[in-house]
Amino acid sequence: MTPYMTPYIIKEKNVTRWDKLLSRILSMDKDVRFEELRRVLEHYGYEMNVPSGGSSHYTFRKQGRSPITIPRHKTIKKVYVEMVRQVIEEENKDEDS
Repeated sequence: MTPYMTPYIIKEKNVTRWDKLLSRILSMDKDVRFEELRRVLEHYGYEMNVPSGGSSHYTFRKQGRSPITIPRHKTIKKVYVEMVRQVIEEENKDEDS
């Protein structure tokens, strides 16, 4: 188990912004922005496909994984945060193996 999966609240003083972001997603924070989810997905190797035809839904793809589609709205619904949370947990589980 990685430190990102155990306590969802970080109590250390020297915590990076990356760790705080992962903690917010893992704790299902309601104020996560699209750009933050994008940053996490791209870190884990997903590529963003820009929508055509005026759509606001961006699709993130990674070989061997199911695509994830997230609308670029001001407020992100929890269902999309949950999708990214699952990616973080799967990727961390793969790293531990």
